[in-house]
Amino acid sequence: MPLTCQQLLTKYTAQWQTATVHPFLVQCQQGTIQTQQFNTWLTQDYHFVVNFTRFAASLIQSAPVAHLDLLLGGITALKDELNWFQAKATERHLSLDQPLQPTCQTYCGFMADLAQEPYPVKATGFWAIELAYNQGWQSHSPMPAPYTEFADRWGNAAFTTYVELLAQQANSALQNADKATQIEVEKAFLTVATLEKDFWQMAYEITQPA
Repeated sequence: MPLTCQQLLTKYTAQWQTATVHPFLVQCQQGTIQTQQFNTWLTQDYHFVVNFTRFAASLIQSAPVAHLDLLLGGITALKDELNWFQAKATERHLSLDQPLQPTCQTYCGFMADLAQEPYPVKATGFWAIELAYNQGWQSHSPMPAPYTEFADRWGNAAFTTYVELLAQQANSALQNADKATQIEVEKAFLTVATLEKDFWQMAYEITQPA
């Protein structure tokens, strides 16, 4: 029987919980997150999105034609997102010219490696990354200002629909995946879960100035 995205979520419920529920998100929802901690997350997430965009481009290179429309729409959204990050940094008087912290380096390296994997592995990893953002921010909504727009950006219904369509495409790619590929898919999914947890935690370890 082919592996599916839902099977991954069911099999690894505990691991996925750590990817989408974290004190960082809870404190954003409560309005108690320290400014320095949020700024650390913001500047590092900008670098993450830059590298995620490159990963998305690699997905397009190997995707079947039927999947291109959705993926190209995602690229357009990422273009807007990068501009939005730059605007948020300006509002907060932050420089985005910051070195990548070790956790961010690890995540970006993982995506670079993932870009070399077969399409079913890439498609599932791409879906998992987007799902983590969607579920993490959505499950901690609503949030007070100034975090409301962050929760709305990744927790809105349109983004949820996009992620659901990504799951359908990943499932389609997995239909004929052999056992070796399925093993790599599971490894990628679990790595995303771990790295998402670590990325939230990073804000508490090294902080940017307020």
